[in-house]
Amino acid sequence: MAVRVDRNRVTLREVAQVSGVSLKTASNVINGSGRMSEETRARVEAVIQRLGYKVNAAARNMSRGRTGFLTLAVPTLTPPYLAELANRVIDTARQHGYSVYVSTYGHGSAASVRDLLQNFNSTVSDGMILSMSETENISPKDLKVDFPLVVVGARTTWGIADHVTPDDRQAGALAASYLYERGARRLAVIGMRGVFDESELLQAEEGNCQLRMRGFIEESRRRGIDVDARLVGDTGHDWTIGRGAYVTKQLLDNQVPFDGMIALNDQLAIGAMSVLCANGITIPRDVQIIGFDNLEEDAYLQIPLTSMDSRLNWVTSTAVKRIISRIGGSADSPKLMTTQSNIIARASTR
Repeated sequence: MAVRVDRNRVTLREVAQVSGVSLKTASNVINGSGRMSEETRARVEAVIQRLGYKVNAAARNMSRGRTGFLTLAVPTLTPPYLAELANRVIDTARQHGYSVYVSTYGHGSAASVRDLLQNFNSTVSDGMILSMSETENISPKDLKVDFPLVVVGARTTWGIADHVTPDDRQAGALAASYLYERGARRLAVIGMRGVFDESELLQAEEGNCQLRMRGFIEESRRRGIDVDARLVGDTGHDWTIGRGAYVTKQLLDNQVPFDGMIALNDQLAIGAMSVLCANGITIPRDVQIIGFDNLEEDAYLQIPLTSMDSRLNWVTSTAVKRIISRIGGSADSPKLMTTQSNIIARASTR
């Protein structure tokens, strides 16, 4: 029987009729499930392509009891790293048929994060990817939620929720090793949050700053090199270009010599380089410098910046796949998923 298809939107029923199969079989082809001959599957797929059939994602999600949306919660979108994280989560989720709500909750406001977790609305979103702020005072109880949750970043989840993060301790050690192997012997570090306490940092188990500093200290000790507390620049939680410039000027004013610098993010490194150059210090001849995050602009600076790759592609891909597995019920017990960072070498090091 011939079936005339002349409407703008082709239905699954029409695909089934034109293919000469049942509605159930056509649905199985769309979802990649069910048993049928390869000839039948190929025939239905050919009809789908010929008619230009598009899946009605809203209807499919409704039939499965899902919204087709994910929530991404971040402290703010101002830092380039978090803005890029959001962009890549959105792009990756789209490839899996999901849209993303992005919610910001503000630095240092643990109550607002708790509100976000406690008031999660499963009628508008299927699960949450949470980028936890370094200033949070979150407890294990806060992460015991009844919806799919994946946490990204360097904060611990106590094994309660899935956790996706690069190995910041390894990255700090690798950054230090890279500078030492290129002739640096007195390393400055900018990005410390609070008073430098070497023994406390050597016990750190979470936090970008703490873990990167732990790796740096351990690598220095492994080489028999003492860390000079006078060369550790305290920026507080302000990891901006301006703060990097200010703290670097303080280090220069202290007149304690250094021939290498680790900036705990790229914005701090950019500020540091501007001050070093303004003071007649040649990079990398006099001072080598390495940052963290591998921002897009690093390659286009007047002196392209060597940086530790934050592995954003891996983080976003892993987090999105994990949350979708959680939503689908196929994920097992919560996991710590981690990967090692690598160096993107540019002209700020030898």
